[in-house]
Amino acid sequence: MSNFMALWHEAATTSLGFFWMALWAFVLGYVISSLIQVLVTRKRMQQAMGKDGPRSMALATFFGFISSSCSFSALATTRAIFNKGAGLAPSLAFMLASTNLVIELGMVIAIFLGWQFVVGEYVGGILLILVTWLLIRITRPRRLEAQARRKMDDGDSEEHGEQKGWKEKITSREGWQQIGQTYVMEWQMVWKDVLIGFTVAGIISAMLPKSFFEALFIGSGGANAANPAFLEVLAQTLVGPVAAFFTFIGSMGNIPLAAVLFSQGVTFAGVMAFIFSDLVVLPVLRINASYYGWKMALYILALMLVGIVSVSLIMHYSLLMLGMLPDFSGHAAIADREFFKWNYQAVLNIIFVGVTVVLVWFWRQSQQGHSHHHHHHDHDHDHGGVSMTDKVLRVLVVVAVIWLAGGVTLPLV
Repeated sequence: MSNFMALWHEAATTSLGFFWMALWAFVLGYVISSLIQVLVTRKRMQQAMGKDGPRSMALATFFGFISSSCSFSALATTRAIFNKGAGLAPSLAFMLASTNLVIELGMVIAIFLGWQFVVGEYVGGILLILVTWLLIRITRPRRLEAQARRKMDDGDSEEHGEQKGWKEKITSREGWQQIGQTYVMEWQMVWKDVLIGFTVAGIISAMLPKSFFEALFIGSGGANAANPAFLEVLAQTLVGPVAAFFTFIGSMGNIPLAAVLFSQGVTFAGVMAFIFSDLVVLPVLRINASYYGWKMALYILALMLVGIVSVSLIMHYSLLMLGMLPDFSGHAAIADREFFKWNYQAVLNIIFVGVTVVLVWFWRQSQQGHSHHHHHHDHDHDHGGVSMTDKVLRVLVVVAVIWLAGGVTLPLV
């Protein structure tokens, strides 16, 4: 019983620790999303990224790189630029760049896994964008795209303040009230998924034995682990997204688990597929479905899965041909991390919590002024009543809050 209590406390603190690591990125991503939605006109977005050509793809990749963020905030920003008229391929390029071409992520990968995985992350991220672009051009999902835009247009109106320029908006109280309102709505859309996701992440990280992951990846840790056959590499690459699905933590939190997998003999391709898979987990799928509808969400999921598997295999065998494939033997096990310490993340978190307080204050001002409710964020209630999914989420939220509160306060009992 005492062992369970210790694991419960560790799971709860790990959940909160993962969220603490990602907090500033969440806020930054949602601030950027809110600014885009309020300040950027549909006409300007269509001019910049309304086509699926090379220029639009390059711009989307660049803007995604400079606004790098966690998967949740990347989803929000992607939806914002798509809703403003950006093409599907540039929108997904932005999403992939903002979650994979992340400087901080590369630093964490270098510490835990080594430079070869950093190359795999950045070069593979660019390849993933190109593969996704190619698949979209081949499949031409024009009807799906049109349906997604119609769904997003429901209840979404831009006439309010659209005639004003961005300079006028950003220097006016009304403009910042709109930004604050949009920012709060972004959090209202995903906070349940975030809470449940990070709670599950802590439970799995603390309570699930390493043998569970080793059993998932066929051939890992065996006699042929150093020189696996192609079918074993393929099998592990296919399992990578499945393992990530069960360990939803997000790319930053997944790196220590990825290092554990690599130290247990999982191939480079399998580990890279695991790292790339932060955009194919259930909460992400659910959020995409609420944004675009289930058909488009499943289409995006299929694109991601095909891209992740193919790019991971390409990177694996490219490094093998160049003689640069990393050797898992002797790779150090991951020590327990100290989440809550005074470092640059703590400073950034304090700064961005302050930003949140300011934006919430503007939101409160907009509520008092009866500002126009101009977004489409509460799709679970669009058709009256509460959906079954939302009812289940509410129950899980209560369970998650009780679990976290109980686990954190155990040492005080």
